Amino acid sequence: MPKMTNEEAHELAREGTSPVPYRLFRLFLLPLFRFLFLMRVEGLENIPKTGAVVIAPNHKSFWDSFFISAVVKRRIFYMGKSELFEGRKGRLLVSLGGFPVKRGGSDALAVETGAEILRRGDILALFPEGTRVSDPEALGTPRKGAARLAIEGGAPIVPTAITGTERRRTHLPRRVQIVFGEPIPVADLKATPEDAGRLINEEVWPVISEDYKSLKARPGLIAAGVAAVGLGVAVHHWRKRD
Repeated sequence: MPKMTNEEAHELAREGTSPVPYRLFRLFLLPLFRFLFLMRVEGLENIPKTGAVVIAPNHKSFWDSFFISAVVKRRIFYMGKSELFEGRKGRLLVSLGGFPVKRGGSDALAVETGAEILRRGDILALFPEGTRVSDPEALGTPRKGAARLAIEGGAPIVPTAITGTERRRTHLPRRVQIVFGEPIPVADLKATPEDAGRLINEEVWPVISEDYKSLKARPGLIAAGVAAVGLGVAVHHWRKRD
């Protein structure tokens, strides 16, 4: 199978790929995710059942999009750094709703693809921080891009906090928690830097920050399920033999 070009990835995302791979992904991975990571999800009722929506989560891991897509019934499309789409896996990521964005500056092609997804009434996931923030205790600085695209597309923003996906020294699973906040309307706003800045800094990010803090304060960021317990026992015996 030939590698996918950046332009081809955007063309497929705008036209709309078959929903079958996405449905299969949810069918098989959702039960697995819930078992292995003891997933706790709140606020699913806050995601509009129809129409264009922007989901705005904090960003800790490559897996954030997969966890969010696994629990939301509607199909979600999301931006990913262009490097992820360079190999043959690019076709798989596009079939699961991804499309590339070039980091380090404005990417008009990615912005137009995102706008087209909203025009046809789908859900677009955009990370306001713009990149992963490795510190498990802190969030990054939000940018205006997600808010501006939502305003231009007339799409309410759902502030979303996710914990438990950040990189760890051990690969043992831990609890993943997600909270979807109430949708924030954008109908009365203009797609200006000022309105986009106020929306993200005064309405969206404070909700994400507060929910993230609350999730981190909960007990239960633990190795999950019987599988994890069994793995811990095996590691203990292996260390004793060593």
